[in-house]
Amino acid sequence: MNKKKIGIIGATGYTGSELVRILTNHPDVEIAMITSESRAGELFSDVHPFLQGIADQKLVSINDIDNYELDLVFLALPHGVSMDFVKRFNDKKFKIIDLSGDFRLNSQEVYEAWYKINHIYPEGIKKAVFGSPELFYNEIKEASLIANPGCFPTSAILGLAPLLAGNLIETDRIIVDSKTGVTGAGIKAKNVNLYSNVNDNFKAYGLKNHRHTIEIQGILEEVSGKETIIQFTPHLLPVDRGILTTIYVRPTEKMDETTLKNLYASFYANAPFVRLRKEAPAIKDVRGTNYCDLFVTYDERTNMVIVVSVIDNLIKGAAGQAIQNMNIVFGLEETSGLKLIPLNP
Repeated sequence: MNKKKIGIIGATGYTGSELVRILTNHPDVEIAMITSESRAGELFSDVHPFLQGIADQKLVSINDIDNYELDLVFLALPHGVSMDFVKRFNDKKFKIIDLSGDFRLNSQEVYEAWYKINHIYPEGIKKAVFGSPELFYNEIKEASLIANPGCFPTSAILGLAPLLAGNLIETDRIIVDSKTGVTGAGIKAKNVNLYSNVNDNFKAYGLKNHRHTIEIQGILEEVSGKETIIQFTPHLLPVDRGILTTIYVRPTEKMDETTLKNLYASFYANAPFVRLRKEAPAIKDVRGTNYCDLFVTYDERTNMVIVVSVIDNLIKGAAGQAIQNMNIVFGLEETSGLKLIPLNP
């Protein structure tokens, strides 16, 4: 089989570097072009020196895209910028997997309310498929535009989906408490990710209005079929990568451990990247991989179900899940190029 030709639009961030790192050894694709408007003409390894001798491809401008016959492009662009690309190139034959938030929500109005910017291509919102393979595999197979999920939403949605699909929990007060490594803030220097602010520190941010709240809530309402209210609070950890999410929900009927374990085992029976753990996992258990590790338990004393979910925010929370979606679109083995073993310690 001829290898599929891939374009990566936006190369200077963490997501762009992770896409290149993983796709370089993917058996079924080749990276045909990598773009950077600010670094065009330089080598990719000049931007990301850890890939010297491995990925030395020259960066080009997005304006050169017509010089390449592409089967699929990944958009590793900021929110508000991806929509411009999708609108500009909507008549092209290549598939698009967008890693920004521009097409994850269900309407232009909701997007503008939470992202505080105008959406210039609402038609894309209507046709985009939310790229959670564990929930929307069949829709992803046929999609031309895939909205890759956010990192926090991935950990929360996978942790909650079996309970909501089974109509087993109250939906009016779901507590999602997440902790993330500093790479979640992106590669550009900001006050939030300065060493002096992160080191030996731990803090909550985005209380009540973090934009991933509405993404989590919107998808879980699709799963549950009813109004679902999420109280989401993210926290910044003094680590480089990884997300640990702890979820607290109240069951609608008597619950027990065996029922819970069987529910999750059945729901994720065909999900190669969801691992159901016998004990609460840590972020190092998934570091450098596309796994989402889940642990679920029931506290009889408080009548609460507790779910712990961990992912690598740059892989299952971004580049790895995008490649998983690509595999599905191309009809490849879902795990192709993603059989990565956790780096621990």
